[in-house]
Amino acid sequence: MAHLLGAEKIRLSFATTEVFKDLTIGVQEGDRIGIVGKNGDGKSTLLRLFAKTQEPDAGQITKRSDVRIGMLDQLDDFAPDQTIAQVVIGDLAEHEWAGNSKVRDIFSGLLSDFDFDQKVSELSGGQRRRVALAALLADEWDILMLDEPTNHLDIEGVAWLASHLKIRWGKASGGLLLVTHDRWFLDEVCNLTWEVHDGVVDVYDGGYASYILERNERARSQAASESRRQNLLRKELAWLRRGAPARTTKPKFRIDAANELIANEPPPRDSVSLAKLATTRLGKDVLDIENLSYSIEGRNLLTDVTLRLGPGDRIGLLGANGAGKTTLLRLILGSLSPDSGRVKLGKTVVPAILSQEVRELDEFADQRIFELIAREKRTFVVDKKEVGISQLVEQLGFTSLQLQTPIGDLSGGQRRRLQLLRLLFGEPNLLILDEPTNDLDTDMLAQVEDLLDSWPGTLIVVSHDRYLLERTTDMQYALLGDGALRHLPRGVDQYLELRKSGSSASESVEVKKSSGAKDRESQKNLQRLERAIAKTEAEELQIKSKLESHDPADYEGLAALASRFEELSAKREQLEASWLAESENGA
Repeated sequence: MAHLLGAEKIRLSFATTEVFKDLTIGVQEGDRIGIVGKNGDGKSTLLRLFAKTQEPDAGQITKRSDVRIGMLDQLDDFAPDQTIAQVVIGDLAEHEWAGNSKVRDIFSGLLSDFDFDQKVSELSGGQRRRVALAALLADEWDILMLDEPTNHLDIEGVAWLASHLKIRWGKASGGLLLVTHDRWFLDEVCNLTWEVHDGVVDVYDGGYASYILERNERARSQAASESRRQNLLRKELAWLRRGAPARTTKPKFRIDAANELIANEPPPRDSVSLAKLATTRLGKDVLDIENLSYSIEGRNLLTDVTLRLGPGDRIGLLGANGAGKTTLLRLILGSLSPDSGRVKLGKTVVPAILSQEVRELDEFADQRIFELIAREKRTFVVDKKEVGISQLVEQLGFTSLQLQTPIGDLSGGQRRRLQLLRLLFGEPNLLILDEPTNDLDTDMLAQVEDLLDSWPGTLIVVSHDRYLLERTTDMQYALLGDGALRHLPRGVDQYLELRKSGSSASESVEVKKSSGAKDRESQKNLQRLERAIAKTEAEELQIKSKLESHDPADYEGLAALASRFEELSAKREQLEASWLAESENGA
């Protein structure tokens, strides 16, 4: 493969921090590189060095003379009087660019709801970001460098961008450098992963799943003392291997090694135990929404929505911007009143929401983290055991030194983590996360997911981060803009299909608008089946472990275990078939 771009013996320091030390690395034709690492470790700085908008202290950046580089950074630079069309395609007349299939696809994928004659000065920050991305993609480049391109894109937009990047160049041509916390996107697009840490860049083959495997193997061989870090990686890897086929069939993913690594790793969540704990904390009733309707400025945002959530239920809520997701959350929490219908929370429910804003911390700007924590709570209770706040603080990535930091000086990611800490201090049993991935790097997202795995409550997650939704929730629902709330038995893939087809309420699986009693009964059956499936899977894992460790000379014992394993497998398949049938019957 031909060389496109490289860094030779790069050194760079900011104040007392050495960002890179003698870094030598290169980009070849066909490379699709995902760049990961903790916030502040130098991911965006590396892109700026390659783009030559940042100068190193020593070393040089080299590139082939004919290589054209396009970069999307985190700042937009538009003339305020330019229109969207002028930014994206210049002064070309419509008949000139309309014949270009690539440009048409970009407009359709990113700007379908935009008025092309609108001035960019009138757009929101998220809209300007989309316009900047569209303008970059409409041009021809040998290398694209994208810094957080999925910010302000919904799940549909992220899927479109992934598809576009996969076919933009031939397999052995072009180069892509991608900084993002969207792990699904990394796995879908990239064939290499660069991890930036401690002044160096480690190179891994494959996308995010392969990176997790190889990183775990390196960690095991290098430092036995990093037991907690390894446990997190194994846990995430176990979920990846049990996840969607698209992740588990990638040729670069070494299946044998992965299977060996996670052979005795239990599922990320013990759903049966958590459900029991949740029932103890919450009682039988958590949330009942019946025939809920809400309109704004003459538009029916929600129409006869019915939903029931029980103790321990974990649901993901999908929908395009403006579909009504945040409105539904406000109705659940009582900050909005419905036009008709009702929202009923159980008597023992203690709700809490992690909102999209971080301004809640502004009033504490002059205080240090430890002062805020000490004033609010020193211990909390999990599974009837008292747990010190220091354990929770450590799990969310705050060191003892960082606890001395004034809240006003925290980065976006640190403020986000502190928000979550304050919520958990209140020991809620209904937790609502509204776009929780903002400003968090991939390692910290894994930490948050690990924390949620052991949290025994009811969870509602609203996010454009597909990986997070699939990782932390067991069921997904969608608002598609027609006022109805729809259950998605096949998850995000089904949502994308519905959005693409533009199907009406009668053509998709829908939470019932009428016959509330029937709908609640159907949901109870689904939850009962899900608990039975989880219990059967857990017993299957136990039997499998016993088979692997059993005395091979004990033929009768082995035969009995094998027979039980087959019974459980058959039972699980039957339960899964019943679950699918119930899902369709309740549609």
